[in-house]
Amino acid sequence: MKKMYRVLGKRGRITIPYEIRQDVGFRCDDVLSFEQQDQDTVIVRREKICDNCRDERAGKKDEMTLFDFLNSLSEEQQRAAIVHLSANVGKGNGRKGGTGNG
Repeated sequence: MKKMYRVLGKRGRITIPYEIRQDVGFRCDDVLSFEQQDQDTVIVRREKICDNCRDERAGKKDEMTLFDFLNSLSEEQQRAAIVHLSANVGKGNGRKGGTGNG
């Protein structure tokens, strides 16, 4: 288990160290959850909001609308997606056709 230190910024932001992101497999736009274990411990998990998203993208491009995708999620997954999307609105990331998730 690796132990690394980072300083929490004044806006509550922190960067997960590159080495840990690589080892765990975190990627840009992954949905992460934070669960407080006790007063000093927070567990960070990558959440899977779609069972076969990668399979669908490989075989069927642009066949599912965002509306249909969101409706296919459970209520809890929809809330997580909305929180993620609303937290990133207006933060343009320079990608063409992106949703501003930067």
